Amino acid sequence: MDKQIISLIGVPTDIGAGHRGASMGPEALRVARLAEKLERRGLKVIDRGNLQGPLNPWQPPEHGYRHLPEVVAWNTAVHGAVHQELQAGRLPIMLGGDHCLAIGSISAVARRCRESGKRLRVLWLDAHADFNTAQVTPSGNIHGMPVACLCGNGPAELTGIGEHVPATAPDVFRQIGIRSVDEGEKRLVREAKVDIYDMRHIDEVGMKRTMEEALDGVDGDTHLHVSFDVDFLDPAIAPGVGTTVRGGPGYREAQLCMEMIADTGRLGSLDIVELNPAFDKRNQTAKLAVDLVESLFGKSTLIR
Repeated sequence: MDKQIISLIGVPTDIGAGHRGASMGPEALRVARLAEKLERRGLKVIDRGNLQGPLNPWQPPEHGYRHLPEVVAWNTAVHGAVHQELQAGRLPIMLGGDHCLAIGSISAVARRCRESGKRLRVLWLDAHADFNTAQVTPSGNIHGMPVACLCGNGPAELTGIGEHVPATAPDVFRQIGIRSVDEGEKRLVREAKVDIYDMRHIDEVGMKRTMEEALDGVDGDTHLHVSFDVDFLDPAIAPGVGTTVRGGPGYREAQLCMEMIADTGRLGSLDIVELNPAFDKRNQTAKLAVDLVESLFGKSTLIR
């Protein structure tokens, strides 16, 4: 069998975020030797370099959205780049950047699933549900809105990026590690019936059972996309994010989560987002993210 070919796509922007610095995420992941470590796992890695897009103008929101034209430009570039890699049979890893970029990557994955007849499952590893809209957002920051946009709830310029509205149905998402949801957003995720495995659920049944539930039904016809927001992790081990929320998964829980995803053998695409080196200590969060991504690609902590 041919080696799995991984494509790294850097997207150096913090256009959707409330803090500057996620634009440095792709470089921090490269400094933490992501490509070399995946190659050691027997994978072939092609680094596509960084996508280009508008600078962050750092303006207040207009009509409930901050930087909408710039967010559209970046996500359109992401959509094209990710779709191209998937079409060529490669596994794209988007090196973010903030989480608004998932609109581009997941709409591309959904488009590819429609073309190839696969079912999409998205594991959304995050402290936040990211289901805000202009009506309920406290900030206007679009990194709090990607899931809503992908489900067709957002401005037409964003919901239409994959030329199929909505890009995904809410039932493709399994949100894991959630522990911060805005008031208006709670109503929206309930109405959309998004599957949310929040930290209380993980505390009650454990990470193993949570992942079994989230991966239930994944089979040979499934394309599994992981959208890994680094703030999923507890800030005690991962300080390098702009929006820390205490009480996230620790190292062992996160490792188990990644290993169980790897065990399915169905991982088809990955986002690594919201890594903010400006808040990090000696690149430790990037190194941890790379360590966890190695586990996603089969590095087991035990000899089995």
